[in-house]
Amino acid sequence: MRSPRSIPRALPLVELGGLLLVALVCLVFQLRLPGRFPSEADYRTVADWLRAEARPGDAVLLFPWWTEKARLYVPPELPVYGYLGSDKDDLGAHPRVWVLGQPELPRAEESDFRAVFLPRRTVVGAPRRAGNLELTLYENGRYRPRRFVASEAYAKARVYLESPEGTRRDCPFNGRVHRCPGPPHQYVAPEWHEILYQPRHCLWMHPPGGKERVVAEFDGVPGGTELRLEGGIIFEYAFRHEPHLSTTNYGVEDAATRESLLSISQPAGLEGVQGASRTLPPGGPRTVRVWVQADNPDSRQVCLDLFALGDGAAVSREGT
Repeated sequence: MRSPRSIPRALPLVELGGLLLVALVCLVFQLRLPGRFPSEADYRTVADWLRAEARPGDAVLLFPWWTEKARLYVPPELPVYGYLGSDKDDLGAHPRVWVLGQPELPRAEESDFRAVFLPRRTVVGAPRRAGNLELTLYENGRYRPRRFVASEAYAKARVYLESPEGTRRDCPFNGRVHRCPGPPHQYVAPEWHEILYQPRHCLWMHPPGGKERVVAEFDGVPGGTELRLEGGIIFEYAFRHEPHLSTTNYGVEDAATRESLLSISQPAGLEGVQGASRTLPPGGPRTVRVWVQADNPDSRQVCLDLFALGDGAAVSREGT
């Protein structure tokens, strides 16, 4: 029978063996990893396919989302999506989506990707391989044509600061931004910003503070569409939840009747893109007012957009 005193001496040998095994596994992993990466020729082949077959309005989705090198090769006219959470993105502005995948990469988790990406999408043809790259085309059943986009119509908007009593201070357009009275950040213009990892091209509309609102008036919003407001607080500012920070309010009104069409209240600490929508009755174009207000404007950097969405199913039928 082995003496109990011999057990402690054996433990270092077991630990050493475990470390050697882990080191061996890591070495094998590192030696095999380069063979899972695409070559330059693979990227160029996929770029040629996209250049020849992509249509206006198409988009490219990266899988996994962090395979950023592919952006260097995708034709510049094609928007590329790849960020934490992009697998779930509706990509509603695009009737077709090309998935550029690298399923052999470690932790690619293809089954998880398919579970969130595939609903309401239909594969077109068979996937194609170029080395370790896989390119697959999908019809996007989540597509909703944009009949109006505020960030695209901003140059023709009428922008002003409005008090609760209704008095206005104009924000003249200088050819690039609507510059408001007050600090340098008090303007309205489309910019690229990140809202909880998601890059968005949206209207910068920083609240002026107190009960005063920054307002942008837009003409030509069509009836018989879904009016959708989306926005949020950018970067790390949304995460902050100190007691002095205030709820940010933003919404949409009918300019003629002052009826509230959409409203969002975003308390301090609430992250991510916030949204609200409603169906407009059929009829002629209307003028709407998009506004933002926060009692304390500190760290309430709002970026938002307003869309009038058409029927994606109808457009899909027209295109077949």
